[in-house]
Formats: sequence, C-alpha cells, structure tokens
Amino acid sequence: MIYFCPTPIGNLEDITLRTLNVLKSVDIICCEDTRNSIKLLNNFDIKKRLIAYHKFNERQKVDELIELSEKNDIAIISDAGMPGISDPGFILMKELIDRDIKFEVLPGSTASILALLYSGFSTDHFFFYGFLDSKRSKRLKELEDLKELKFPIIFYEAPHRILETLEDMREVFGSREISISRELTKMFEEHIRGSIDEILEMDLTLKGEFVIVVDGYEAEEVEVNIKAELEKKVATGMKMSQAIKEVAKEFGLKKNDVYKVSLEDE
Repeated sequence: MIYFCPTPIGNLEDITLRTLNVLKSVDIICCEDTRNSIKLLNNFDIKKRLIAYHKFNERQKVDELIELSEKNDIAIISDAGMPGISDPGFILMKELIDRDIKFEVLPGSTASILALLYSGFSTDHFFFYGFLDSKRSKRLKELEDLKELKFPIIFYEAPHRILETLEDMREVFGSREISISRELTKMFEEHIRGSIDEILEMDLTLKGEFVIVVDGYEAEEVEVNIKAELEKKVATGMKMSQAIKEVAKEFGLKKNDVYKVSLEDE
C-alpha cells in the first residue's frame, strides 16, 4: 500500500495518531527533503528507510515507487502539509488511479483552510489557487483571470516575492480587503488584515511561509461615462494607453471594455 500522509505545517503536535501509526508501520518513507523530515521522524522515534521524493524527481520515481509498493508499504510525506497540494504527490496519485492501484490519503492539517478561517471572510464558497507564477507577466495574467470571482481566493507565497505579489494584486484588484497569515501554528504566527493599500504601507516581516486570502469581488453599481473619463486623463497629458489602464482600475472595469470605448468615433 502507498499512503499519502500529511505532516504538521509548524507545530509537531498537530500530527494525527493515524499518521503516526502509519509512519511507524510502513517499510519506506518518501520525503520531500530528508533533512527536514528526519527532524519530524526523530521527534517521534521513527526510524525507517528514507527515499528522496521531490518536485525535481517525482515523475522519474513513479515506476520505482509502484514497483517497491508491490512488496513494501510506503508513506509519502512532504516538508509540511498535504502531499499533492502545492507539494509533490499528485503525479504519483494520478498514475495510481490510471493503473487502478489502490492507495490511501490520510486527513490532516492544511494552511489554506486555517488562513481562510483567520481571514474572517465568508466560507460559504472559496477558491484555492496556491502559488502564482514567478514571472510577473504571467502572474498579472493569472490575477486578471481571477479578478471577478465573487468569493475569497487563497494564495500561497514565498517571503522573497510577497511584496511584488501584493503590488501586482493592487494593480489588478485595486485596494481590495485581504488577510495575510504567516508562520501558521508556529511560535511567531501572525495575521494581518486590511486593504492592500494599508498592508503595503506596513513594515512586514519578510520571513516564513505566507498565505494570502483576498476577499471576493463585489461589483459597484456606478454609472461611468468612460469616454469622458478617458478625455479628462488625456487632457492632463496622459497617454491613451495609460488612461485606459487608470480608468479600468479606478472604476473596476475590464481594460478591454475601456479600450473598445477609446476606439469609438476614431
């Protein structure tokens, strides 16, 4: 059997009894980073054969792990959280399904749900996105595609990119309400809530893993004379391309719709 076992995202006491029993009973444990996982395993006095299984080799390891599972019980763990969610595991799961091989996924802690609950936003419906693209052009396109979702969106982000991502969110979403959770379940756990503008003015601690929850889009019933607004901005010396961008952002409109209006009577 292959077991996909979630591990604590910070506090080691969050591991489940079932996960501990599985980790103690299997023959092999596949780790995203053996150096990190050994700390968890040592804490619970678990000594097993370890295999490195990470995003750089997970596709190549599929056949090997399936072959090993014919005579061994195997546990798949990541550095923190649920394997397969923004961590290695999904490729193997999909292959097991395609080959009609039984496997088990154990329940456990996940940063996305914790951050959503700490945000105070509606939990009736929500959208988990995970990590945005590291390239800004692609990241902006992703945000544009998500702009008009009417329910909270959950993102993961690394500390070295958090400020760039918030700037991009402000450009696409405007100064929408967001919640940022950092170092969940750890000693320096922190939750910051407010508008994107307000948070960008703060002195953020750029350490640890971040979860950003953006509140859903709410369309405002505002009548806008797009043509007149464009003319006002152009009259100040602004280029039409920039005027289109500014009007779209200011009134929460699609840039393509504003662009179409700019072409009228030309």
